[in-house]
Amino acid sequence: MKRADRQRGFALLVVLWTLGFLSLLGTALVAAGRQETQRSRNLLDSALAEARADGAVQQAIYALLDPSPARWRPDGSRHVLRSGHYRIEVRLDDENGKINPNFAPVEMLQALLAQLGVPNQDATKLAAAIDRWRTPGGQTVQVASTQPLALPSGAPFETLDELGLLPGMPQDLLVGLKPHMSLFSNYDPDATTRDPVVAAAIGPLVRNMPTQIADAPAQVVMVHVVVHGPGGTGFSEDAVVRTNALDGIRRHEILSREVVPMPPAPTQQDLSDGSTVLSVTARR
Repeated sequence: MKRADRQRGFALLVVLWTLGFLSLLGTALVAAGRQETQRSRNLLDSALAEARADGAVQQAIYALLDPSPARWRPDGSRHVLRSGHYRIEVRLDDENGKINPNFAPVEMLQALLAQLGVPNQDATKLAAAIDRWRTPGGQTVQVASTQPLALPSGAPFETLDELGLLPGMPQDLLVGLKPHMSLFSNYDPDATTRDPVVAAAIGPLVRNMPTQIADAPAQVVMVHVVVHGPGGTGFSEDAVVRTNALDGIRRHEILSREVVPMPPAPTQQDLSDGSTVLSVTARR
């Protein structure tokens, strides 16, 4: 009898251990399923945010080409689109109001560097290094790196990040320079520029220069798009667009697109500032 009791007790223990193991296994499977579902949901939300950003770029192009008084202008104003639970911010900047390092005069480059706090002597050296890089037959530029690399002289900058390869160009200065430079501008900025840093830098240089036509047939515009979605999801990109550049073929051309880090979420003041935010409803 005692032996039978021991056998029944052992069988009960086996059953309890089995039930415990199955319970743990079920909990692990449920948790893994929830994680996979959340991961899939995050991917879906990210894809939806990116799709809305693409739509916002197209909306901006349409608004730039609009001949009516309601057209959008590349003046730094912020436009707000809403699509379901997504809030989309669009800002347009005139690339022709920025400085192009591929052809800007050395004096203009020096003035911009000085405006960003670079000492005059260092500004002179950096402006000269930029000029040597882009000038055919200029001296070879020595790249600031642990492994020196000779770059061909006379090659235009292909990206603004290449400025970081110049000796004496610290990373924080490059970060400060990039918002005020463009490789897509068609001419040097003039007094009509809306970039306050560029305006302060070039002020003494452009007093006697003729101003460009504000509504020129061909515009080069930076489209900044930030999408805020549900659950903290979002997507941000910059697109450079040339409008009315290819007559008879198409009325616009997207020159570049770049995914950029998300800026901080808008504050309540940002949301209520009617002087800088134009609210419109996105077509669905």
